[in-house]
Amino acid sequence: MGAGMVKRVLMVAFHFPPLRGSSGIQRTLKFAQYLPALGWQPLVLSAHPRAYANQGPDQLAEIPPEAVVKRAFAIDSGRHLAWRGRYLGFMAWPDRFVGWCLGAVPAGLSLVRQYRPQVLWSTYPIASATLIGLLLHKLTRLPWVVDLRDPMTDTNYPRDPKVRALWRWIERKAVHNAALVVCNTPSAVVTYTTRYPHLPRSRFAMLENGYDEENFRHAGAQAAGSARPAGRPFTLVHSGIIYPSERDPVPLVRALSELKAAGAIDASQLHIVLRATAHDDYVSALLAEYGIGDLVSLAPHVPYQAALAEMLSADGLLVLQASNCNHQIPAKLYEYLRAGRPILALTDAAGDTAATLRAAGVDTIAPLDDSAGIQRGLLHFLQLARAGRAPLPAPAAVAAASRQARTVELARMLDSLLPQSQPLPAPAGSTEEA
Repeated sequence: MGAGMVKRVLMVAFHFPPLRGSSGIQRTLKFAQYLPALGWQPLVLSAHPRAYANQGPDQLAEIPPEAVVKRAFAIDSGRHLAWRGRYLGFMAWPDRFVGWCLGAVPAGLSLVRQYRPQVLWSTYPIASATLIGLLLHKLTRLPWVVDLRDPMTDTNYPRDPKVRALWRWIERKAVHNAALVVCNTPSAVVTYTTRYPHLPRSRFAMLENGYDEENFRHAGAQAAGSARPAGRPFTLVHSGIIYPSERDPVPLVRALSELKAAGAIDASQLHIVLRATAHDDYVSALLAEYGIGDLVSLAPHVPYQAALAEMLSADGLLVLQASNCNHQIPAKLYEYLRAGRPILALTDAAGDTAATLRAAGVDTIAPLDDSAGIQRGLLHFLQLARAGRAPLPAPAAVAAASRQARTVELARMLDSLLPQSQPLPAPAGSTEEA
């Protein structure tokens, strides 16, 4: 491409600042932050902040000046169309943010007319984002990168058969129309190549999540200023959402209750912090039922940098991932790896989360669905950590998981979709549009 010419990618993403509370925000935000240095200007098509139940300015300053951000009309059917907490089911097909489609498609077409991007990129897990990507691809014929991350559908997911059928239709259309389908994990790639064997294997690629080194540098300054109080119990932190199914805490709660009753642990030895669970009422009731409120505390959402600082200063970090998510890896796991603290993973040994940890040199893993296994794993982990012998992530594995490294991979994918010689428009100024 000639000097003075710019490559542009239209990025359809629901999870974007000022939304907060979801680790999925980091994927689009960091791609947008690092793509300009690799020759790509991001045009981000996101949702109006009214659609976000949890929002704040925490990461707005991290949006790069080169990015054009368009926040299209969007609503949350569960909040804006409900009457006394209830709403008609079809108002949430394919999800509660279907109203975003009404604003995003014309807004996306406007961005295409004004900035002439060469590639279209959309990112799940909001099914509406994939539907918007499909519609924009059909209307513009831009080559489309479908960032599915985790599989959209499974045997019993989504649970509602009608919603599952609709999602499977969107998934099928996306996979057949995409120039490239990007997954987060090796098993997700296998899922799709098996599900669509008639499509070329080259259509499917893997691009894992990661961590951002710059964020950790800032968080490290915060962590350095917080000294560990003398006599503090061993503090184990779980940072992020606890889904009642995908990260079922009941076996862990039961295990802690039984260990406490046996005198194997007490509040002077162990304190578990569950930060920003998004299901505090449910988890709080469990803690009360099993009598372990002295061992486990619920903590509110904090700004992203503060959450990273907490990881850096914790004695250990806790992963919860059920076997029904064996093809998924929590985005938070890569931040745990960068934090360099001992990790206790309660997950299926056969899943991708466990495989990623073992590849990084971490083998302190116990099954999430087995209270007895959790007891053995927790006691062994505490013994190793207190003796300074708990395995820590290998530096090479940590370096490979940086967001900068992942963005280089994405830029190569985008470059592969460009014709060898293509006339491009002159660069446009950066702006954020209402």
